[in-house]
Amino acid sequence: MMQKVTLDIAGKELILETGRIARQANGSVFAQYAGSAVIATVCCSAESVEGYDYVPLTVDYNEKYYAAGKIPGGFIKRESRPKDKEILVSRLIDRPMRPLFEKSFGREIQLIPTTLSTDQVNPPDILAIIASSAAVHISDIPFNGPVAGVRVCQVNGELIVNPTYEQIEKSTMEIMVAGTRHGITMVEGGAKEVSEELMLEALDKAHAVIKQFCDLQDKLREIAGKEKQPLLVPSYSLENADVIRSEAYPKLQTACFIPKKHERYDGIKAVKKEFEEKYALQLEDEKQKKLFNALFEDMQYEILRSSILDSGKRVDGRGLEDIRDITCEVEILARTHGSALFTRGETQALVVTTLGTVFDEQIFDDIEGDKRENFMLHYNFPPYSVGEVGRTGTGRREIGHGHLALRSLKAMIPGKEEFPYTIRVVSETMESNGSSSMAAVCGGSLSMLHAGVPLKKPVAGIAMGLITEGQAGPGDRYAVLSDILGDEDHLGDMDFKVAGTKDGITGFQMDIKIAGVSPEIMSKALDQAKRGRLHILDIMSKCIEKPAEEISEYAPKIVTLRIDIDKIGALIGPGGKNIKALCEQYSVKINTEDDGTVTIFGKNTKDSEEAKAAVMGIASDPEINKIYNGTVKRIMDYGAFVEILPGKEGMVHISKLSRQRIAQVTDVLSEGQQIPVKLTEIDKMGRLNLSYIDAIDPDGAPPESENDSRPRENRGGRRDERPRSGHRR
Repeated sequence: MMQKVTLDIAGKELILETGRIARQANGSVFAQYAGSAVIATVCCSAESVEGYDYVPLTVDYNEKYYAAGKIPGGFIKRESRPKDKEILVSRLIDRPMRPLFEKSFGREIQLIPTTLSTDQVNPPDILAIIASSAAVHISDIPFNGPVAGVRVCQVNGELIVNPTYEQIEKSTMEIMVAGTRHGITMVEGGAKEVSEELMLEALDKAHAVIKQFCDLQDKLREIAGKEKQPLLVPSYSLENADVIRSEAYPKLQTACFIPKKHERYDGIKAVKKEFEEKYALQLEDEKQKKLFNALFEDMQYEILRSSILDSGKRVDGRGLEDIRDITCEVEILARTHGSALFTRGETQALVVTTLGTVFDEQIFDDIEGDKRENFMLHYNFPPYSVGEVGRTGTGRREIGHGHLALRSLKAMIPGKEEFPYTIRVVSETMESNGSSSMAAVCGGSLSMLHAGVPLKKPVAGIAMGLITEGQAGPGDRYAVLSDILGDEDHLGDMDFKVAGTKDGITGFQMDIKIAGVSPEIMSKALDQAKRGRLHILDIMSKCIEKPAEEISEYAPKIVTLRIDIDKIGALIGPGGKNIKALCEQYSVKINTEDDGTVTIFGKNTKDSEEAKAAVMGIASDPEINKIYNGTVKRIMDYGAFVEILPGKEGMVHISKLSRQRIAQVTDVLSEGQQIPVKLTEIDKMGRLNLSYIDAIDPDGAPPESENDSRPRENRGGRRDERPRSGHRR
């Protein structure tokens, strides 16, 4: 039996229904808004496994091309591996929902939201977040939800909730916000230097709508919800837990405050190994070993948090706002177009910039429509960066971190008119101990400046953390941490990354493990992040402040010019004949735009400039009395046809070839020869009459030639009898 609930949003109905589609799943919700529709299903494994120390949740958001009435491009016409966008939306769903599942449920959970229809006006990703939460909320899977998501944009100074694609394109800020009715738990987005105050206002507006979406899901659960399955009650406990705790706690407390990461980890391992050996017989039981490991994890959690809240002391000895030592270097690699090494404490990123042409742009083929991007940022996190052995490749983490760094820098990338290059930035994480994505932002800014990219302003990023007492309610103690370590991220309550310039925020990401944060905490975190960001920007400016004056000699040389729109056809030629010939002759690539913009890409300046002159020649009209460097195309008995501009030929009569009498044209010229000629006349039929420069007297006038004894008016024959082929262009 189908049940549904509705909510009016901006004059359109948001519909959540269940009981009609995918009825064998533990929970399924079909969500519709205007012309967009998403089905979200959730299933769990049949058997429980005791002792999970994490939530085995998988989120696989996917988009069907038929949703937009499209067939996939390329050779493969079936949807296959997830696109980056699908992975990013999966992360948007996973991050706010994962903390609300119970580890003690002990079952694998798979959530599959699928976009079935899109009107290409209203983004379906918001529907996917709401439908996913609703599917779990009405299912029999224990869940401390619901959660909901909204998108907030600033368009023409106004904050708009759930904007259209057109409004997003025009916006100066776009953020995705998710949370419960109790508070915000996830934020991600980009902006064009917005203030901290505007960000807080946007979050407040988003949370008001989130509450409405949560109420709607509660209504659906009331009429269609299933009884929740029970959580696993532990059937065993750690023997000697109190004794182990009392003996190990002080030793672990000392080890946890060794400043260096690997020395600290070695110290913690030594303490743990000591007690593993002492209780070896007990720990032969696998269940006892799991509980033993969990106890040590809990002790580290308590030690770190109590030290910060009680004394403001962090594991590496810093104060709450202290930022680790930073070093910045550029010109690390000789043959790359731009390179930088950004090191902050034990986090290090080697960032390389490569400049390409319009032919290197990223082409996207998805349900939103085809588009091209001339700025790319790829983030890599190899296992050696944390001193481990592991697989290399691109996972969801790499794609998510790279997207955040890209959004943080994108607002400062110059337009094509100013800098007509395609830009690819690659961040190689060389060391990691907290916030390598923000190191990618800082290193990316330095690397692009070194490559000569005229960034509007340098960008820096910083990761903030939060330690709370309880759930950060009224009266509870809390501490906001600047430039967090990996341990502080893992054991803390918040991972909050802010990137921007000296004048405002450009990138923003926040994940919260507790029910939500108060406006007071958010305000303090943003203010503290701004101070940290300005500190980092000051250090970066001492390394490189302005873009390099010259781009690398190994980068392509790009020349841009504008010609009359009605000359584009002549430049391209029939079947692209002219433009292909120019590309081959000058070893360049030429791209034309409908507005008359012509971009020339060459391996060196000489090729690009010569090709530019040729293009200008095609786009220019011949000028009388102007001297051209022409090419002899054909030789006739009465003269030679010379190409003075690409596609434009004129006649040099035999009488205009020399001041001396010559028997035949081939005595002076040969086909393919380059000669200087002067355009002396454009006749009524548009034909060009030329004179060979060597035959012109010092006053610039062609003399009467001894080659011709006929009266002046009859020399050269009647004009209307001269061959026309190739003459008039």
